[in-house]
Amino acid sequence: MSIPGGSDPSGPGGAGDPGSGPTGASGHRPAWMAALGRRRWIAALLALVVLAAAGVAIFSLNRADKEAQPAATQTQSPSATPTPTPSATPPPPPPPPAPIPELPATEMNILVIGSDSRDNARDQAAHTAQTGEASDQRSDALMLVHVPADRHTLYVISIMRDLWVDVPGVGGSKINAALQYGGIDLTTQTVQQLLGITIDHTLMLDFNGFKALTDGLGGIDVNVPFAFQSTIETQHSFTQGINHLDGQAALEFSRERYAFTDGDFQRVQNQRTMLRAILARLTAGGALNDVNAVRSLVDYAACCLTVDKGFDPVQAAILAYSLRNLDVNAIGTMTLPTAGTGMVAGQSVVFPDYGGINAVGAALREGRIADFAVP
Repeated sequence: MSIPGGSDPSGPGGAGDPGSGPTGASGHRPAWMAALGRRRWIAALLALVVLAAAGVAIFSLNRADKEAQPAATQTQSPSATPTPTPSATPPPPPPPPAPIPELPATEMNILVIGSDSRDNARDQAAHTAQTGEASDQRSDALMLVHVPADRHTLYVISIMRDLWVDVPGVGGSKINAALQYGGIDLTTQTVQQLLGITIDHTLMLDFNGFKALTDGLGGIDVNVPFAFQSTIETQHSFTQGINHLDGQAALEFSRERYAFTDGDFQRVQNQRTMLRAILARLTAGGALNDVNAVRSLVDYAACCLTVDKGFDPVQAAILAYSLRNLDVNAIGTMTLPTAGTGMVAGQSVVFPDYGGINAVGAALREGRIADFAVP
């Protein structure tokens, strides 16, 4: 994305209610949800389509054979009246959906921001972009997603939210405060400067949007590494192994830190686990092969996402479609190297390991990030 030009922190579609549930204004579930969550219904529908297509094909072949054969000679009485043959022309099939173009075979870096705003992060980002005034939100989650050219896997790098870095135009600060001071543009600039890379696109999701999208997917199956109880809001109890989580429970899983001896370090691992679970849900059953499902998914998600100005619905659909062959089990993950914790200006911070960070940045630029981020 072009940083000097700034971004238009608007969603990829019209403004929506980030707290809305999985149904639209009409009360109907969107098409992508059916593609993801009702495989039996899809199978039945496909069977009907196949049977209908077969019937049309057989009818057409029989008709073509009859027209190709010479007319039979028959002896009829002069008074005989030939029986009229009704003509039945099947209706033309609906036109196929317009294809989604393929992305060029190049690598991409996408910055994913989880805002801690309980209001509307998009409105707050727009106000910051228009006025330059700080907003009341910070990055509760910050992940760099590296997308290789072949699109068969991803590499997810978590950035500790308390990492003490140089924020352009601000100075020394926790990296999560870049969102407060300058919205998604300044957060993007800060990560680019830290790693020495170019970020192609940035997207942000707030608490309400995350819950709405998770519920819209029918919940998420998450492999919880060990049992714990959340200290947030409903204090949800998580058992070891696969847990089916609704939006509220998924948010508590992604935000919890006080239940762990290593606090934020375990939390960023849980956030990556959640991202992997969401990607598994989206790619289940080949759903991203369905052009209409991909477009419907992008339209639905538009209610809750804040994106850079170059990431419109068309570009989002193209990216989603390019991940249709993603192997979720091959996704590589890591936390950006750190050098311990301490206090700066009365704040508890995480110090960066600049040697390790520079090595990760070089690996990203040279296509060697698989040496660091492992499944």
